[in-house]
Amino acid sequence: MKTLIITPKTKIYDLLEAYPQLEDPLITAAPQFKKLKNPILRRTIARVTTLSQAATIGGIRVEDLVNALREVAGQEGEAVLSEREDKNKYTYDRPGWFFADAIAATIDIREMLNAGEQPVHEVLSAIKKLEPGKVLETIAPFLPAPLIDKASGLGYAHWIVDNGTEEFRIYFKNN
Repeated sequence: MKTLIITPKTKIYDLLEAYPQLEDPLITAAPQFKKLKNPILRRTIARVTTLSQAATIGGIRVEDLVNALREVAGQEGEAVLSEREDKNKYTYDRPGWFFADAIAATIDIREMLNAGEQPVHEVLSAIKKLEPGKVLETIAPFLPAPLIDKASGLGYAHWIVDNGTEEFRIYFKNN
């Protein structure tokens, strides 16, 4: 069996398949990942979430997370990181384009996640259908970094509101 080298781009699912003993250290580092104990979420969200995104969700430095997991897995030395997580890549300050009356639709992805569904395609489809100047509101139980990264990569603007109660509201605008 080929050894998985733990990097910021390692998917959580692959990590836990190769190193099941890393589940508890991952949850300790980022308590939001206690949801990984749910087999449905583990098979869905964990397949698309990288350690870099997990660090963002957990509010910790990707270097610290990767190096802690590498140590437990017995991988020698600190990880050579090919990308440094930039906290500024996510928009937490209210943008000039946001107006509450511009919200055209709301998608609560909590129910989809609990049902083991991937919300990415539904959310991206809804963003594409927005009329100019309109906004899509998305409600999530955690920062959906993979979704935001995908939407940003497609050129969509976003704004994140962390309500601090395991509820995030992410507003997307089709540029």
